Amino acid sequence: MFETKIEPKNLLIRTVDPEYAFKLIKEEGSEFTIIDLRSSEEFKKGHIEGAENMDVYAPDFEEKLDEIDREKKYIIYCGTGVRGTRTMNKMEDMEFNEVYNILGGFKGWEVHELPVVE
Repeated sequence: MFETKIEPKNLLIRTVDPEYAFKLIKEEGSEFTIIDLRSSEEFKKGHIEGAENMDVYAPDFEEKLDEIDREKKYIIYCGTGVRGTRTMNKMEDMEFNEVYNILGGFKGWEVHELPVVE
């Protein structure tokens, strides 16, 4: 009798400090999709270069999240880390392969004096 063994996916889902996220973006930027989870108003005041705005409080947020490619690599952030952590956990439940949430969100990014665009 043959036994089929299904191996669990090796998911890489974790929170990283802003400096590490910046290093990932500098070294492998084209491989990552950067998602800003804040409102469009917050996004317009400043964001990480190349980030796409995807408001976590928008009525269609979960639909949009469900439509994106789970095989790609993502760096996500919000204002201070709360929305990012919730979204990271949701993405883990949805079996995204690789997600990095920036510790402290955009505020943490600014505290480390990393580059911002408006």
